[in-house]
Amino acid sequence: MSLEFLIASGIAVLTAGGVYLALRGRTFQVVLGLTLLSYAVNLFLFAIGRLVVDRPPLFAKGVTDYADPLPQALVLTAIVITFGMTALVVILSLRSFLESGSDQVDGIADAVPGPGQDRA
Repeated sequence: MSLEFLIASGIAVLTAGGVYLALRGRTFQVVLGLTLLSYAVNLFLFAIGRLVVDRPPLFAKGVTDYADPLPQALVLTAIVITFGMTALVVILSLRSFLESGSDQVDGIADAVPGPGQDRA
């Protein structure tokens, strides 16, 4: 198996899992799906920076093949931004759950009451 096939397969699995979870009805699953999608995008950005093994990360005199540091810097920045956005979305979903009593994305409670809720 080649490295490109493994990277492409990893991106495909992360994307498929992210889309599946993002389309679910509960907020925590949506947050996990968006996180998986961001991981897939980060892996894609990293892969487009030419996957080179045993090469220096910067241009050096006499070296014709080097790894591009720009995609690595973009991925590092994206990881930090994703962490902050995920924390914000988790806090917003927790606030929504505490105000509505439901963790559904549309805010409509389940037909079966959850623990600690009275039956109507």
